[in-house]
Amino acid sequence: MSENESGSGESWRGKVGRMDDAEMANFLKDGWVARLGVLTEDGWPYVVPTWYQFADGGFYIIPRERSVWAEYMAKDDRVSLSVDEHEAPYRKVNLQGRAELLERPNVGGKWVDIANEMSYRYLGPHGPDYLVPTLNEPRWLFFVRPVKLTTWQGVDWAKKYKTSSGA
Repeated sequence: MSENESGSGESWRGKVGRMDDAEMANFLKDGWVARLGVLTEDGWPYVVPTWYQFADGGFYIIPRERSVWAEYMAKDDRVSLSVDEHEAPYRKVNLQGRAELLERPNVGGKWVDIANEMSYRYLGPHGPDYLVPTLNEPRWLFFVRPVKLTTWQGVDWAKKYKTSSGA
């Protein structure tokens, strides 16, 4: 039992530690904006905020046709993705992964159904108001498969960051 669950008056910390698979899936089903890091042709990091759809053990990403970062991802599949919330309990998911190109820019591909789900998740009932007028705009479809994934929740330090004296 962690300190915050033992009645020590530190419930403000939230549940502290790694998220299990169910907790992570529950967190990722909300409309958080992810930061996606890709590598430019000359090896520099390029980070962009993006919507995502967590399903099938990874993250679907749908860039617009002219998104330069989609070209970077198509040329070098190594990516990082970070999803976090900005108030307690400060849950976060960070990963390094491989981006699989599922569809080059097209109109009417598999991306449409995924984008429809995303539009509702991010914009609620107004999702179609945003998406439908742009369905004639070509989009890519990538699937980011995690290679290394870490999660955290709560307000405390992981044990590896604490000194042996407990300070």
